[in-house]
Amino acid sequence: MTKRLTEVAKKAGVSEATVSRVLNGRDGVSETTRTAVLTALDVLGYERPTKLRGERARLVGLVLPELQNPIFPALAEVVTGTLAQRGYTPALCARTIGGVSEMDYVEMLLDHQVSGVIFAGGSYALTDARHDHYRRLTDRGLPVVLVNAGVDELGFPRVSTDDAVAVEQAYGHLRSLGHERIGMVLGPEGHVPSRRKLDAMVQVAGWNEADAECVERSSFSMEGARVAATKLVERGVTGIICASDVLALGTIRAARRLGRAVPTDISVVGFDDSAFMTCTDPPLTTVRQPIETMGQAAVDLLVTQIEGAGVLHDELLFEPELVVRGSTAPAPGR
Repeated sequence: MTKRLTEVAKKAGVSEATVSRVLNGRDGVSETTRTAVLTALDVLGYERPTKLRGERARLVGLVLPELQNPIFPALAEVVTGTLAQRGYTPALCARTIGGVSEMDYVEMLLDHQVSGVIFAGGSYALTDARHDHYRRLTDRGLPVVLVNAGVDELGFPRVSTDDAVAVEQAYGHLRSLGHERIGMVLGPEGHVPSRRKLDAMVQVAGWNEADAECVERSSFSMEGARVAATKLVERGVTGIICASDVLALGTIRAARRLGRAVPTDISVVGFDDSAFMTCTDPPLTTVRQPIETMGQAAVDLLVTQIEGAGVLHDELLFEPELVVRGSTAPAPGR
């Protein structure tokens, strides 16, 4: 008990006596101090006293699929900073291979009486994944916001990049350079944002069944993208649109292993504009997600729900921006 009091007091920046007053429900403590103590208790992983468990902490979960892709740390920086400005303490939950699952994180966050949860890149974006843990959040009436497209049936507010506009920009750029044989490296079949990108390509390029050979699926890894892109290059594709920057880097590696130069022989367009894409060889042409604006919007939507001001069920679409760098050039022979 003494160790717990000491740790909580240090975390909250108050005395141990103040922590004791809060945990015992005594008077003489301001609401701000009381909230700081309870939040510190939650962050440190200690259970609240039984009489305090019915109250939600000013703690918000941010659940990410990984931290290796630079786009997710960038989003985390925006979300955690904005939450802090709004008076909430972020709890970052990043999944790892063989580690804690998204479902496990949800249970942990519920145990800590969080005020709400923001998800990015979760199983909500996969139509063939299990979604039971999301419904547990719905049953608890817990505010939730999803970043980027997810399964419609879940009914959560969403903040998304407009995938159709992203594809229009990438395709228009490659066509302006004279590329006629354009392919795509996308995520898994059930990945909703990838599905949206493919639908947009069908519309803008007028694709039909015969163009199915211009699409390859991959896990969101450089290794998977290398295998997928190799098939496209061998089929004569000269311009490739990728569903992420990581996939684009794998595509560049595939082209080089086949003895092709980027961008002289093969032009590659990524998606995200994550950190260090200006430092790749060549610097990556990509479609930039407005991460800062989207992260702030996600927090605004969540706080609005927490404060009981209503829920916006419509999906907010944010327009991306094409950033032209050195991985695209005129088609061979132009």
